Amino acid sequence: MTSETDVIIAGCGPVGAMLAAELRLHDVRVLVLDQQTEPVSYARIVGLHIRSLELMAMRGLLDRVLAHGRRRPAGAYFAGIDKPAPGDIDTAYAYLLGIPQPVLVQVLEEHAVAQGAYVRRGCTVTGVEQDDDGVTVELAGGERLRSRWAVGCDGGHSTVRKLLGIGFPGEPARNETLMGEMAVDEPPGGEVDRRINVRPVGGGFYRVIVPAGATVTATLDDFRHQLRALAGTDFGVHSARWTSRFGDATRLASAYRAGRVLLAGDAAHVHPPTGGQGLNLGLQDAVNLGWKLAAQVRGWAPPTLLDTYETERRPVAADVLDNTRAQVALQSGEPGARAMLRLLTELMDIEEVNRRLLGKITAIDIRYDLGSSRDLVGRRLPEVAVRGGTLYSLLHRGRGLLLDRTGSLSCDSWPDRVDLLSDPSAALEAPAVLLRPDGHVAWAGDDQRELDVHLSRWFGPA
Repeated sequence: MTSETDVIIAGCGPVGAMLAAELRLHDVRVLVLDQQTEPVSYARIVGLHIRSLELMAMRGLLDRVLAHGRRRPAGAYFAGIDKPAPGDIDTAYAYLLGIPQPVLVQVLEEHAVAQGAYVRRGCTVTGVEQDDDGVTVELAGGERLRSRWAVGCDGGHSTVRKLLGIGFPGEPARNETLMGEMAVDEPPGGEVDRRINVRPVGGGFYRVIVPAGATVTATLDDFRHQLRALAGTDFGVHSARWTSRFGDATRLASAYRAGRVLLAGDAAHVHPPTGGQGLNLGLQDAVNLGWKLAAQVRGWAPPTLLDTYETERRPVAADVLDNTRAQVALQSGEPGARAMLRLLTELMDIEEVNRRLLGKITAIDIRYDLGSSRDLVGRRLPEVAVRGGTLYSLLHRGRGLLLDRTGSLSCDSWPDRVDLLSDPSAALEAPAVLLRPDGHVAWAGDDQRELDVHLSRWFGPA
């Protein structure tokens, strides 16, 4: 049993890999354990929404993911209603990026390893014990590993969550759905049952989603049978790259932390994939948690900093669960649901309705309650041009940033945690802003004494 690791992460999917990289930005010793002996190989396409693309840009990863993805104009896509996005979304990344999940995992894992994280595959976690000094993780076969902290990023059936005894209340699956990627000889050219989704993903392949009905497997023949039953044709589907089935279970962990062990991603929340929010929600968990846990490990965290991970991210997850519940209900095919869907389709022609729903799906409307009456505080700051480059390029190291238009403010007492850029021309709605490493505004104003209070609140003693 070794004690040379600060944080053990269970699960090397997108969330675990992203968290590992975030911790390594602060020289935290990280070991990532994954049950699979090899990364998943099937080419499931996932979508990165605006906020996740912004986070990729903040860490210098955007060009890498863009090289493997396919852009699609941004839109709300709420309950399958495909409306164009408002023309003035406050972001430099107003698109959805489709990317194969194995490629995304590879990019994030390579990034974490390049930063110094260690990844071990073929490791099944069977036990988690903790004491005042750290966490002991037991693997199948009896090996015991020691670390100061641990994080479960091991999916909806999280072993870590179960071993901690953290509740996972919510609703069990009531309906099952088939989803896969396959070739389609005769794509739908007009209106089809809204429960069916046949959308191109590139390379001649389509993502096909259809209710599972009474089928209990997810074979290509099951897809054909269900498509014929609901649409009168199977669209000539063939050559499936991968197929799966999922339920509409909706659950939220009763706590995100038990002592020295935390949860992130699907280990903390599961919901139907309607709107494509799950992966994005998990990546945003990782970026919110990474610098806070690193601060705890490095010894400069203010007393309540790590607690803000749960107080900020759990309400966001609860909101995602609610909007997916609403979308599933709208897509049920019942007469009342169809009527509501027609009404919502009309309402989404109203720009403010469209904007609100797009903000929910893409996570750009999140405002953490940081106790300020300023609307800017708690929100993410969009990408803006600043002297010498762009705002997000200044966040690559995962540190705080004081962006000052006045030229009179200072953060010199936090040289290892906060950077300073004095730029009178920066496009800000305030004289100065203090940005957290996740790009959210922690403070806005022009008073040095007030700034020092918030520097201490988020970045520890001077």
